[in-house]
Amino acid sequence: MFLSRRYRPNMRPFYGLIAIEFCLTVALLTFTGIAAPNLYRTKLWQDGADNGFNSSPVAGLYAAANYRPYTTPRCWSQFITNYNLVVAVLSMFLMLVKGTTFMLHVLPPIVSTILHAILIALYSVAAAFQASSDTTDPRRPQNGPPWYITKNCSVAHDKSLVGYCQQAKATFACFVAMLGVFTIYFGLSLWSCFPSKAHRLEYEEKQRAKKLRWAHLDEPDPRSADSDYAVPDTPGVQLGMNPVTPRTLAFNKLGGTRDLPLRARDTSDTKTSTFALRSPGILRTPMHLRSPRENKEIAVVTSEPSASPDPEAQMYFPPPPKESIGRGR
Repeated sequence: MFLSRRYRPNMRPFYGLIAIEFCLTVALLTFTGIAAPNLYRTKLWQDGADNGFNSSPVAGLYAAANYRPYTTPRCWSQFITNYNLVVAVLSMFLMLVKGTTFMLHVLPPIVSTILHAILIALYSVAAAFQASSDTTDPRRPQNGPPWYITKNCSVAHDKSLVGYCQQAKATFACFVAMLGVFTIYFGLSLWSCFPSKAHRLEYEEKQRAKKLRWAHLDEPDPRSADSDYAVPDTPGVQLGMNPVTPRTLAFNKLGGTRDLPLRARDTSDTKTSTFALRSPGILRTPMHLRSPRENKEIAVVTSEPSASPDPEAQMYFPPPPKESIGRGR
């Protein structure tokens, strides 16, 4: 099994998701930029307290004056406002990089799966913090999301905050929509990591072709001794003799040393031996076919020294030019 580098069924769903993600990211940047650092968060908190929906922003001051511990509810804290802005800016950067790599086909499905898993975690935290409860005031507990999410903005105590309520509601809706888009991204990317049947067959065919391409490197070397296709050696070399060459053949036919007039010859101690110098099993091409005359046994003249060699009959090569020196004088 291998990890596929293709997206299933094709790239068109991803291009559509990128277009939707771009619109949502621009909207998130706009809403979170307007809300930062604290344009309407505390105002909506106070308006909910006036309507009896949640605790009051001044509850922290009373707790500090009476030396009681107090923790700001997560849905009304400064942390969630800053966190939403950072996530929106990071999403815009990742969206630009991701869209470019998608178009260039250099973003494999496994990387896309990891990237969108991280984005799902970030947006899940943002949505969970915005929809968290507020139970710091026992008289006015808020056991679910804030009032601007669960109720109509027309119930606001201060009618001038209706626009801010709509902006906060739209921000939460964009975060939830982006979470859904990234979930679809993650599902398609994870599905694309596993190759289809046609892709597996194509991959196996490519691997088979690659093995056949380099199969000759695993074949045994014909020149090695362990190879079954080793070239047989020449019998003359096995017997300690020089291999037969055209020059050696011509020299033997001419009689060896008997054609040299300046060399002292002693043919009384020469013996003639015949060896069948044939290379068995060597295939020959038409250019190397021998004639019937050449296929006959080749006579090789070997000279053996006599029991009592004559010092005067000893051979020299080249012989000393005695006659030539005497004539010159």
